[in-house]
Amino acid sequence: MRRFCWTIASGIGATLLLIFLIDFIEMFRRAGGSSVGAAGAALLSLMRAPTLAEQALPFVMLASAMFAFFNLSRRMELIVARAAGVSAWQFLAPPLLATLLIGVLAVAAYNPLAAFFKESADRLESQLFGGARRETDTSLWFRQRGIDGQSIVHADQTSERGARLEGVTVYVFDTENRFLERIDAASAQLRPGFWDVSQARINAPGAEPVSTDNYLLATNLTAEQVTQAFVPPDAVPFWSLQDVQSRTEAAGLDAHRYGLRFQTLLALPLLLVAMVLVAASFSLRFFRSGGAGALAAGGAAAGFVLYVATKVVGDLGGAGLVSPPVAAWSPAMIGCLLGTLALLHQEDG
Repeated sequence: MRRFCWTIASGIGATLLLIFLIDFIEMFRRAGGSSVGAAGAALLSLMRAPTLAEQALPFVMLASAMFAFFNLSRRMELIVARAAGVSAWQFLAPPLLATLLIGVLAVAAYNPLAAFFKESADRLESQLFGGARRETDTSLWFRQRGIDGQSIVHADQTSERGARLEGVTVYVFDTENRFLERIDAASAQLRPGFWDVSQARINAPGAEPVSTDNYLLATNLTAEQVTQAFVPPDAVPFWSLQDVQSRTEAAGLDAHRYGLRFQTLLALPLLLVAMVLVAASFSLRFFRSGGAGALAAGGAAAGFVLYVATKVVGDLGGAGLVSPPVAAWSPAMIGCLLGTLALLHQEDG
């Protein structure tokens, strides 16, 4: 377990360093010709590195576990252990226990720290590269409620952390969910209890279009709820995800991605265990006769397939086609079962 943990720590440290160097080069390139110096670019890259490393953690675990097991095989320690009657499951127990502990620490401690640094990095990036940074690069839809009924809002752009919308289209419904009118406007500013819609054109069934400089659209959203609704899930700490999800749902906004993120983090320890089992199924062999490179390539390919499957199922969960628990837990469970099956076939026939 001591050797395994040291190998994992070395792998995580090397990954953080590599991510920092690559991101620093990109930030330094962006800072060229501006007042942002090397120190500012380095600080920004240092704050962004933990979140990027968190995304690469399953691959780091796979590579580090394979490296640790290859070393055991190269030094003949596995041969001696098996000759003494120790099964693969006995000497895999300490690494698997260490992996579970690493996964729990990654979710409970590392993730909140990485989320804090990401939020700080976003603010610093806005200060260094311009305060008018848009909150999102794509259009968005959301649903809201008001005293007169519900409405569906579409905006081409957002600013002021979601409190100002540009290129607005609103579909207004009454309390019985009957369509009332469509509003096309240049912009909308959130005020206490309503949206102040500017340069609006109103189209209602059976009526001529009407243009007005200002239109007041009732809403139950507060500035805090709107701000929280546009925060990406990876910028929310694990311990705050359920609270953010509840507040977002209460505001009538889509909170599906926060639920998926919460379940994904819960399943992370099991996914790391699956990566170690996959690594063990390709690494716990006697390599004196050769073939270590082919086995290493096979283990990397198997881990890559598992990682891609996790992302694909996660995208299905994010689109609402699969429930968040199924999307988050199924790849990790299938990976554990396949890794266990391979080890059973290899060790016990």
